[in-house]
Amino acid sequence: MQAAALVVLAAAAVGFPLVFGSPVVTNYAVYALIFVAVVSAWNVFSGFSGYISLGHAVFFGSGAYAVGIAAKDWHITGTGVFALLPLAAAVGAVIAVPFGLVALRVRRHTFIVITIAIFFIFQLMAYNLNSFTGGTIGMSAPFLPWSPTTFNDRFYYITLACAAAAVVMAVLIRRSRFGLQLRAIRDDEDRARGLGVRTMRVKMTAFVLSAAVAGLVGGVWFLYLTQVLPNTGFDPLFDLSLVLMAFLGGLGTISGPIIGALIIEPGQLYLTIKYTNGYLSEILLGALFLLIVLFVPRGLVPTTSERIKRARTRGRPAVPPASQRPAAPSGLTSEEPATSDEGRRGLKAARRRAGDQI
Repeated sequence: MQAAALVVLAAAAVGFPLVFGSPVVTNYAVYALIFVAVVSAWNVFSGFSGYISLGHAVFFGSGAYAVGIAAKDWHITGTGVFALLPLAAAVGAVIAVPFGLVALRVRRHTFIVITIAIFFIFQLMAYNLNSFTGGTIGMSAPFLPWSPTTFNDRFYYITLACAAAAVVMAVLIRRSRFGLQLRAIRDDEDRARGLGVRTMRVKMTAFVLSAAVAGLVGGVWFLYLTQVLPNTGFDPLFDLSLVLMAFLGGLGTISGPIIGALIIEPGQLYLTIKYTNGYLSEILLGALFLLIVLFVPRGLVPTTSERIKRARTRGRPAVPPASQRPAAPSGLTSEEPATSDEGRRGLKAARRRAGDQI
């Protein structure tokens, strides 16, 4: 049943541009898939470990700038610029190493503050390193010789591949021993360390993997948008959107952040296009976050699963309490399981031997 659902979902995703051919609709889909990929990677670190990062825009923007700077300095044009995407992932991973060595030495609440501080450092660097980043002018992407009618469709399949890879990575990590160690850190880091988990190494590995995906997707976003500026590449609302998407769907789950991205990003784009007030979408995002914290703090996926399970059991607990369990056969205590006649005779013989020894 689950495999059939995945096949149907994959077929719907592949056929989406064929059914909805409007460039406006495919534009919404491209941005939604960009956020599906990044929030899935963000969830691998923050959702599994419990360390909420508000600095992933650093890796996203750095990947975008890496592609732009390399294409400009190495005179790469046309579709050859896609060969620079692994560089964007490498830049994100490399930046994550010193970032993580500084930020991951503290606990969760202080970690959030440090990620915000590092984010603003990178944003200021993008504004002030004019010879390197272009300053307030930003950087433009090389021209892609694609027809305007197929431009969005091509990027749709590119971002779909990125999103699928990020989700597969999240699934594999969650089912692995590494994922179990991350969740142990989330539940009780001191106890996990006492049980032999090398917490710093585990956190750093997840942080670097998450940053590499964010950098790669940042490079794809730059080629799609054709320009990067300091306030768009390093956007504080980008990190807040990731957190909101994960919390809306269900932090630490696989499907939760995906559902959150598919709901919030198209909605945010629609409000931005429909209303001229540039702050309306931000106000609504803040209001939505408050509603989530108040009414569905665990997210849509865990809350819905819990209610479905409760409806199936009609309010009864899945495991009946001890008072409602059937009584054990006479002659056996609660600690002695009902066994066959041979087993009972063996137990009696063993007790007689033990009595003789005493």
